[in-house]
Amino acid sequence: MSQPVKLALADGTVFSGTAFGAEGESFGEVVFNTSMTGYQEIITDPSYCGQIIVMTYPQIGNYGVNPEDVESKGTALKGFICRELCEKPSNYRATHSLSSYLAEHGVIGMQGIDTRALVRRLRTQGAMTGVISTVDLDDESLVAKARNSPELVGQDYVQAVSAKETTCWTEALSDLARTPANRTLLEPAEKRPKVVAIDYGMKWNIPRHLVDCGCDVEVMPGTSTAAEILERNPDGIFLSNGPGDPRPLDYAVNTIRDLIGKKPIFGICLGHQLLGLAMGGEIFKLKFGHRGANQPVMNKKTGRVEVTSQNHGFALDEKTLPEDVEVTHLNLNDNTVSGIRHRTEPVFGVQYHPEASAGPHDSRYLFDEFMQSMTGAKV
Repeated sequence: MSQPVKLALADGTVFSGTAFGAEGESFGEVVFNTSMTGYQEIITDPSYCGQIIVMTYPQIGNYGVNPEDVESKGTALKGFICRELCEKPSNYRATHSLSSYLAEHGVIGMQGIDTRALVRRLRTQGAMTGVISTVDLDDESLVAKARNSPELVGQDYVQAVSAKETTCWTEALSDLARTPANRTLLEPAEKRPKVVAIDYGMKWNIPRHLVDCGCDVEVMPGTSTAAEILERNPDGIFLSNGPGDPRPLDYAVNTIRDLIGKKPIFGICLGHQLLGLAMGGEIFKLKFGHRGANQPVMNKKTGRVEVTSQNHGFALDEKTLPEDVEVTHLNLNDNTVSGIRHRTEPVFGVQYHPEASAGPHDSRYLFDEFMQSMTGAKV
């Protein structure tokens, strides 16, 4: 027998569907993702901490779930919604169905609703808090819960998903993920540069890419101080992706500010936003964010348009950036800042995922540029 489930939004809208995955109730910011594939990587991306994800592609779960493609130790999202769930996946690598995987990790799934109507509402009204429940099916009660639940803005979700201690990372990309663009710029006898990757909620494909580039990688907690990081004597510092609003993360901004000018720095997503704050910029919240593996970005230096994988609800305000910070990339959907670079220091960041798991490989060159900033190797 089908289990009913409801989603109530803070604006009073209620959607009714069929549950899969776990039973229960949770709240979060309701957002949508336009990717056609990669749902497993999305579900295990720590950047979705505190959010309920709506997939715009109509059928999800076709190829199941496998343990090799996860991007973290578990899940941090608060709910998962699709138009139609594929109950019987077909893929030789699959070990779980999507429903059984979500059930194992305590995530409520919802299918059978008009996801187009839900996404149109989020685009019109903006991302908003919602409650998803299989245990309370009273519309009035659920709407009241949605309106009284905390918003994502102003909260620190990083400490819920960041590493708790420093570890060495040695795993490289799998053969399936490796492409001709993935190459080390080093000769076999050359010293491997040491990278400290600061974990604000890092996807695992990031350190895999750094190892493939030829780096020795240490992962440090997002709360690490500049002194603790410099004590490791790295050749470069990587600022990872992560969840939520960057503005409450004073500890991270202060650390990055103290690192600028000391070592080459490369930041992505939340790391890019924190880097912008550390260099004097300001952040604003996007109406409904950029989430999907098909976001167009223009490299202002080359004029080339890259198709990128993105997941963020905040952006840097270009007008607030100081003179010594250059905007290098623009999101072509709304002309928001997608990349910055310090004019005199080897410090840069992008508002997307060059490791692209899942997603295109157009931006792989950014890892080469980071290697070049540490070693002087030619790209």
